[in-house]
Amino acid sequence: MAESKKYEIRVDVSTQYLPDQSDPAAGRYVFAYTIDISNTGTVAAQLISRHWLITDAEGAVQEVRGLGVVGHQPLLAPGQRFEYSSGCALNTPVGTMQGSYQMVADDGIPFEAAIPEFILSMPRVLH
Repeated sequence: MAESKKYEIRVDVSTQYLPDQSDPAAGRYVFAYTIDISNTGTVAAQLISRHWLITDAEGAVQEVRGLGVVGHQPLLAPGQRFEYSSGCALNTPVGTMQGSYQMVADDGIPFEAAIPEFILSMPRVLH
């Protein structure tokens, strides 16, 4: 049981619609999101890469993979946090994002940190 607590990353997300960068008449809806990554485990771990599934309201899925996040591969000691902001554009006023971070613990063990699904929504679209 204790083994699972060694490698534990918490991911919290907040989102914002960006009307100044969006063009609804052209089917372009831009969102910013801020991610707070916390090492709640007992072993330091480095974020190596990311994998995102971005789904619009019509079911179209964009898959994004890449090294690090916003040019960083943060090493998080137990109790440390890393926060970053990024964004994405959708063809619909509502969509979702979910994914995972590929991590490597200080002891060399690779593991994944799940990014729970979150909603991107233009204000007043969802009630």
